[in-house]
Amino acid sequence: MEDCIFCKIINKEIPAKIIYEDEYIVAFEDTNPQAPVHVLIIPKDHFSSLNDIPADKQKLLGHIVLKARKLAEKKGIKDKGYRIVLNTGKNSGQEVFHIHFHLLGGRQMTWPPG
Repeated sequence: MEDCIFCKIINKEIPAKIIYEDEYIVAFEDTNPQAPVHVLIIPKDHFSSLNDIPADKQKLLGHIVLKARKLAEKKGIKDKGYRIVLNTGKNSGQEVFHIHFHLLGGRQMTWPPG
């Protein structure tokens, strides 16, 4: 999508601190971190939210979750704990309508989250 900021990051039209990339996903540091470690993990294909991902993309979702675990290890938070957040829709707090997963850690998380 032309006006999607995450699509522009994927296409290298705007800069981001990319920490991982493969043929399916890009992971980069959040510019407004909510924890000492705050990484966004996005698929290269544009889907507005989880509601728009077709069932045949379940391998992509599994790939993202397993890469989040690897990124948690790379960032040194795997053993102490981390959170993966996926907001879906306006009322959840989703602001960018390109599905994205937040990997958060490096501090004690609280519950409920919001």
